[in-house]
Amino acid sequence: MQRCHWCGEDPLYVAYHDTEWGVPLHDEAKHFEFLLLETQQAGLSWRCILGKRESFRKAFAGFDPAKIARFTAARVEKLLGDPGIIRNRRKIEAAIKNARAFLATAEEFGCFDSYIWRFVDGKPVVNAWRDDSRIPVTSSVSDALAADLKSRGFGFVGSTTMYAHMQAIGMINDHARECFRWRELGGR
Repeated sequence: MQRCHWCGEDPLYVAYHDTEWGVPLHDEAKHFEFLLLETQQAGLSWRCILGKRESFRKAFAGFDPAKIARFTAARVEKLLGDPGIIRNRRKIEAAIKNARAFLATAEEFGCFDSYIWRFVDGKPVVNAWRDDSRIPVTSSVSDALAADLKSRGFGFVGSTTMYAHMQAIGMINDHARECFRWRELGGR
């Protein structure tokens, strides 16, 4: 079975690649989970974040944005002592800020799903890369999404982070053409 080269043989990466990466996501709770994890990943490897996913889930109230939005300065200090997560004050504070912005955006658009999917007119962009080295790290769409999120008060949402996020939640199918998932997720 042919897969994208980036997942290699690592069982955690392979499972993520085969079951989650690039699958169109329309679940509000999962939207916030993926957003929180992606923003924590900025400057780090995705493997590092996947390995800490369950610790993040525990530390960040099951990824519930309503609960995270109420985190206090004391909770931030507690999180800074948690070895199971990325202990970066700016990223932790951004997660709280993002929870508040996520809730406000969801309220404005009826749900966050409606908001984010409008950037691709409600359907995944299907690319047809012959090899992983050609996959870009940004696009005009990720530029627009990042700018709009920043204007809404989100943090750690640069264009590169948002392009990776769009790949993860299936807004962009960037599986390589030879990967079995490319065709399963709409490649022709």
